[in-house]
Amino acid sequence: MDPTLAETLTGWRRHLHANPGLTLHEGPTAAFVVERLKELGVTDIVPNVGGHGVVATLHRPGSNRSVGLRADMDALPIEEAAQDLPWRSTNPGVMHACGHDGHTTALLGAAALLLRDESWSGTVRLVFQPAEEGGGGAAAMVRDGLFQRFPMDRIFGWHNWPGLPAGTIAVHDSAVMAAGNRFEIAIEGHAGHAALPHLTRDPVVAAGHAIVACQSIVARSLDPLDTGVVSLTMVHGGEAQNQIAARVLISGSMRFVRDEVGEQIRTGLRRVAEGVSATFGVKAEMRILGGVPVTRNHPEEREMAAEAAAAVTELRRDVPPAMTGEDFSHFLHEVPGAFVWIGNGPAEGGRELHNPHYDFNDAVLPVASGYLAETARRALAQAQD
Repeated sequence: MDPTLAETLTGWRRHLHANPGLTLHEGPTAAFVVERLKELGVTDIVPNVGGHGVVATLHRPGSNRSVGLRADMDALPIEEAAQDLPWRSTNPGVMHACGHDGHTTALLGAAALLLRDESWSGTVRLVFQPAEEGGGGAAAMVRDGLFQRFPMDRIFGWHNWPGLPAGTIAVHDSAVMAAGNRFEIAIEGHAGHAALPHLTRDPVVAAGHAIVACQSIVARSLDPLDTGVVSLTMVHGGEAQNQIAARVLISGSMRFVRDEVGEQIRTGLRRVAEGVSATFGVKAEMRILGGVPVTRNHPEEREMAAEAAAAVTELRRDVPPAMTGEDFSHFLHEVPGAFVWIGNGPAEGGRELHNPHYDFNDAVLPVASGYLAETARRALAQAQD
């Protein structure tokens, strides 16, 4: 990549970082994407796909094959901690703590590289996805007819990965990231005066026992050779210090790589809810709120991704999957594809994902854009009629 384009991409990425759009509120980010695509010379641009999603098409005659390249656009409800960062978020309580600003910019960079390269033929779909951070953006685009309105033979995506050397690309043989469900356990008790507990049914005490019991599901219900995570992340209840509350809500997430393990965890959560109901005379209900399937690479596309990665940077094939989730998995249930990690550099000092000190490494942009463009070229060439 020439230095001028790299400098332009860095400026775009920092603009997006300073102006983050929260999940389901990515309108200004989508508008920025559309304007930059137009500047690059892209004319086939469709906004508002599955919400604030944008799909742009590059086409050259000579082949009826097509490939999709995807980037996510949304930010997180996190207050940025880096006070001295020149491109610090200007949107209070919202920041790009997962690097989606870099993902979006890298896809714009891939568009620029492909537009300058006349060696390929066919159709490239540039998919700018909203609402990846628990907002169901990929599923919404699928429901809005993504693959019917914009046919593609296969699709590729990536995520930056702190802790992996900057610019190194990791390609997994199968599972890349775990399946996951968000859940909540609602405990309804009987409120009353804190001095008269015998006249109440205390949901706080029941919640305390439920929290401990939930942590035993993985330790005592799963085969030790299986992988699962149950994390309780929020507890809400109570209105006054001298009142026993009427209701407590426990929220969390579960992660797994095998579907059978997911069902074991869900069964365990239901069992905990039933148990505290019977023990403490409260009403406890476990509800699954949504989630994502396993992000699992397809074999042929995995090898395409690995070949493209090796052509532009250092390739790793020995990195284990992570228990984080990724809704790109919904796309992989519709068409074949692959998802890779591109190293963001060291993770120490608060540079890990979802940390208020995180910032995307701009030095990675040329590698990421180059990888996406190379993947598209190879996919179209290999699928050529």
